[in-house]
Amino acid sequence: MRINADFTKRVAVHFDEVDWVASPAAGVERKMLDRIGDEVARATTIVRFAPGSAFAAHTHDGGEEYLVLDGVFQDETGDFPVGSYVRNPPTSSHTPSAADGATILVKLHQFDPQDRTEVRRSINGDGELQLFNDAREDVRIQNWMAGEVVELDAPHGLEVFVVNGGFTENGEEFRTWDWLRLPPGTRSQALAGEAGVRVWTKSGHLGDMI
Repeated sequence: MRINADFTKRVAVHFDEVDWVASPAAGVERKMLDRIGDEVARATTIVRFAPGSAFAAHTHDGGEEYLVLDGVFQDETGDFPVGSYVRNPPTSSHTPSAADGATILVKLHQFDPQDRTEVRRSINGDGELQLFNDAREDVRIQNWMAGEVVELDAPHGLEVFVVNGGFTENGEEFRTWDWLRLPPGTRSQALAGEAGVRVWTKSGHLGDMI
């Protein structure tokens, strides 16, 4: 399976315009943003867990990072409510579930194979945050003020996911839970909406994909 797999192309996915697709686990549905592979895949996905649903225990050979968008996501290490950002490094394993339901943004098989850094933190609050940084990538929460023009320089690629609020880029409007991927070498601008916007960004990681 290949979805938005050409990393030389700009890609925009609007949450309300993409259908939910059933996963192999009962009660778990997905909106696929990009994907290379079948059930074991390099993937960026919005995943919705119905109350009481779960995935079987599995190992993330290529690592996993996720941001909880709604509800409470759970595994053997604890409960992760809305606003939780988690990195599970390569070779980690767990049994994910959601007793009361949850929706997450998740990225799979995209870590440096030698990365063993675990991250467990909350993005809740008003401040900007650096969630993770190494020689390969930088992950942040940013706040763009109403009407602010933000330079989107992406020498090694950039992803922008709207946590809440909205912005416009290249004449296209992005709202809550929309996703934009800019290829390496892009120089663009974003204009924050009237209420401003809070975004999750990931940069520096796409250069090895082209």
